Amino acid sequence: MTARILIIEDEFLVALDMQVGLEDAGHEVVGVGDDWTSAMRLAERQPSIALVDINLCDGATGPSIGAWLGQEIGCTVIFVTANPRQIDIPIPGALGVMIKPVDSRQVIEAVDFAVAARSGMPTPTPPPGLMLLSS
Repeated sequence: MTARILIIEDEFLVALDMQVGLEDAGHEVVGVGDDWTSAMRLAERQPSIALVDINLCDGATGPSIGAWLGQEIGCTVIFVTANPRQIDIPIPGALGVMIKPVDSRQVIEAVDFAVAARSGMPTPTPPPGLMLLSS
């Protein structure tokens, strides 16, 4: 199953690696943003899954972006960050967190897990690198 994915990441090469890997795996990346404003604009493209960093161009706005995407847009959110302690749970729609550095294989596995969870399919153990957030 494929997903419509929004990437919110301020490090260009990290975002590009995620985008290329996900597209090669058959997913559709609907956009890449690096701050709150771009996240709001790109959310109009109706992503189903969002990969969100914590510290972005406009500061530590990732958690509030993730909460907004989960609550208002209905996205399943996976935080991808080197600073997981900056995430206060529960965050509506947040599935889990991946701690940087991550490779494209780990991101693809996490997205595939999120797709299965969104569809209501039984999900196996989360893939290595994805820590589920309890809500």
